Amino acid sequence: QVQLVESGGGLVQAGGSLRLSCAASGISLSFSTMGWYRQAPGLQRELVASITGSGGTNYADSVKGRFTISKSNAKNTGYLQMNSLKPEDTAVYYCWAVRPSQTYWGQGTQVTVSS
Repeated sequence: QVQLVESGGGLVQAGGSLRLSCAASGISLSFSTMGWYRQAPGLQRELVASITGSGGTNYADSVKGRFTISKSNAKNTGYLQMNSLKPEDTAVYYCWAVRPSQTYWGQGTQVTVSS
């Protein structure tokens, strides 16, 4: 059974930092692409970042230079380091991982950035 368990969300001041984690089981991040999607009411839904099994990364323009996606293959866990947070980063963040013809989702974690 594939399971993605997210943690690390919370409330921070503008300019602060958070690190989200996505712990995977039943799927190997060594051979799968994973990343985060975020959604806020009234705002454009956005693919935030992704990382391939081989370690290649991609970022949304809105977070490039502030966020870093990484992973530990040994821990089978992905990480999203979020620095210089802005109020517009406020959203529910969902991690995901893909196999051919199948996508798995974490439960989501709320990130709130106050001004």
